[in-house]
Amino acid sequence: MTDDGAMARAAAGAVTRWTPGTHILWRYRANGGEQFHIARPVTVVRDDADLLAVWLAPGTECVRPVLADGTPVHLEPLESRYTKPRTVRRDRWFGTGVLKLAQPGRPWSVWLFWEPGWRFKNWYVNLEEPLARWAGGVDSEDHFLDITVGPDRRWHWRDEDEFAQAQRDGLMDPATAERVRAAGRQAVDVIRAWGPPFPDGWQDWRPDPSWAVPSLPEDWDRTPAHVSS
Repeated sequence: MTDDGAMARAAAGAVTRWTPGTHILWRYRANGGEQFHIARPVTVVRDDADLLAVWLAPGTECVRPVLADGTPVHLEPLESRYTKPRTVRRDRWFGTGVLKLAQPGRPWSVWLFWEPGWRFKNWYVNLEEPLARWAGGVDSEDHFLDITVGPDRRWHWRDEDEFAQAQRDGLMDPATAERVRAAGRQAVDVIRAWGPPFPDGWQDWRPDPSWAVPSLPEDWDRTPAHVSS
């Protein structure tokens, strides 16, 4: 899926690079499964050998998981949140937009959130599988554990209870859990050193006002023909 078919194929071997303004999908597979349960159309801000930056605009139609009876996942008690049957629902991204930054091969991405009026709120380190690229976007699997970083550089762990519950429910084996914890420690090292992308001024970035909000394609859950890291 591209904006008017605009897509740049670049220099780094077979890796596809997208030009700014291109529309792609940012997707997550269900934990413990192969089906996609999160799909978000985003606009490419930058894409090169060092960074993929995309903008999730307010009001974008996305796909998110819900319980089979339609209950939002976060309203279900933690003890049964990952064991009750689920389905997916098309819905709009609520609130302000999100800027997502991913460095190739890293097992996390960094998201920037703002309050209304573009008052910077925080960075959010989302621990996940390194993004796999395909013609229409990037795919990953969320790892439950996250880190929030405030404008004052103070950080704290997020969703440790969900991380523990996912292990109890068999969605993550001990080896994977340890790999996720190690990735989290590496991310904390970057935060403490104030390494990229934190010092790069992204909190002052603003989207091009000419950009249209991407649409969600009917085949948002299609299987990629080829992926690359």
